[in-house]
Amino acid sequence: MLARPLRFEHNISASGICVVFVIAGAWILLISCYHGQENLLAPEADFLRLFYSAMRILLIGGNGFIGRFAVRALTRQGHALAVFHRGTTAAPAGVEEIRGNRNQLSGCAQELKRFVPDVVIDLVISSGAQAEELMNIFRGATKRVVMLSSIDVYRAVGISHGTESGPLQEVPLTEESELRRCLHPYPPESLQLMRKIFAWVTDDYDKIPAECVVMNDRELPGTVLRLPMVYGPGDPLRRFHPVVKRIADGRRHIILPETLAAWRSPRGYVENVAAAIALAATDDRAARRIYNVCEEPSFSELEWARTIAAAMRWDGDFVVLPTERTPRHLLKPGNAAQHWTASSRRIRQELGYEESVTIEEAIPRTIRWERENPPADTLLAQFDYAAEDAALAGHPM
Repeated sequence: MLARPLRFEHNISASGICVVFVIAGAWILLISCYHGQENLLAPEADFLRLFYSAMRILLIGGNGFIGRFAVRALTRQGHALAVFHRGTTAAPAGVEEIRGNRNQLSGCAQELKRFVPDVVIDLVISSGAQAEELMNIFRGATKRVVMLSSIDVYRAVGISHGTESGPLQEVPLTEESELRRCLHPYPPESLQLMRKIFAWVTDDYDKIPAECVVMNDRELPGTVLRLPMVYGPGDPLRRFHPVVKRIADGRRHIILPETLAAWRSPRGYVENVAAAIALAATDDRAARRIYNVCEEPSFSELEWARTIAAAMRWDGDFVVLPTERTPRHLLKPGNAAQHWTASSRRIRQELGYEESVTIEEAIPRTIRWERENPPADTLLAQFDYAAEDAALAGHPM
């Protein structure tokens, strides 16, 4: 929604205009006193709220993979933005920067509140303790908090990883599906690996306690977005790389273990996920609601690989092998019988969400980025072509 200034009729008197501005000034003073003395430094924010439909939105960790696309989406809608980040890369032109450490948020509290945000979006929240700090800072200083969560909160993910016992969970996963019972399921070595990619991950990482804090605050409404496997230009996990590299290397056959080939998980193209974040942040109907965000339908790993291959015009073959005949470097741990297929029906019905970038556009864009930006530290063990050739030699073609 673009900012639209209040239009005065031509026959309004000069005294009438003066009255409007006097009232506006008084209103600013009242709000400033309500929010605290520090907000007297930014009265123009409240003045703008009187005359513009655009919002003031603070993005915590808004300069990363997903954040930069969310910033772009919100900027296009005409909103005033501030990004709180470590300062490793510059924010886009026209976006206010507040530099600091997410793990020391309270130390920047006054500066963050001085922006007078209507909505705060936390893209890098890691734990229940961080959620409590977030809500304590902004309670009474903003209208709503939006936090990014993950599909990994569901019990189905715990069963897949082997950290939960019991029968397979029904799919598709909805916002009402059972959550993991085992909190903080990732061992220290896994968290250490995660931190090499996502520096914001803390030792007590778990989105479930964070969700509980954000969604149960009596004074400050929250919104939770449970994100899928996000792909697209800039993907730090390089989800397309195993297939793209093999095709680029001229491999004629690509192996998938039969369990993994059939496994289904939710995905989302980064620009579409960013659009969902912008929608949830700017639509009051999202207050106190939880939403899954993902593409539908969910493809199997084999279907996904074939879609990438088709976009690259590869005429080779995918070979599905039994687990016992699959090279070890291609096997993935866990129970692949438990799918992660999720439903995004709620956000589509309640907020009218739909993907603006089709999968036919999203996949080539991601492939192009992968080929133009090969990872500097490709693990050669992931591409043991000698072992793959040996496994293929015993398989009838």
